[in-house]
Amino acid sequence: MFKYLERNKMYFIYIPLVLYWIVLFVATTLPGNDVPSLGVSDKIEHFTAYMVLSVLLCFTYLFQKKFRLLSSRPFLMTILTVTVYGALDELHQLLVPGRSCDILDLTADVTGALLGLLLVFIIKQLTRKMAPQE
Repeated sequence: MFKYLERNKMYFIYIPLVLYWIVLFVATTLPGNDVPSLGVSDKIEHFTAYMVLSVLLCFTYLFQKKFRLLSSRPFLMTILTVTVYGALDELHQLLVPGRSCDILDLTADVTGALLGLLLVFIIKQLTRKMAPQE
């Protein structure tokens, strides 16, 4: 599975990451009154959104070949990127009518990102164990 994702990274990782990040940004730019309720806590929404973001971003860093720092430390670079983005997004919401900056939202973002990284790590380990030994 890991090799399949790597071979098809444009379709399964890069394009979904760009589209997902655009949707995430647009969703956090909507005024508070325009945000549809999903019927769950907004912390769960933050957790889930950033878990997905971190999975896509970590695979992007793992598979790209242009920047060695990103591919050599994908988990660290992912958590740094997601944490900085989450913090900037919370600050950005101060400028959006009906929105506020909430440290608990950022905590949910980072916690979701950490679970996403754990999922990537597990997938990577499982696929490594299942790969034929040379």
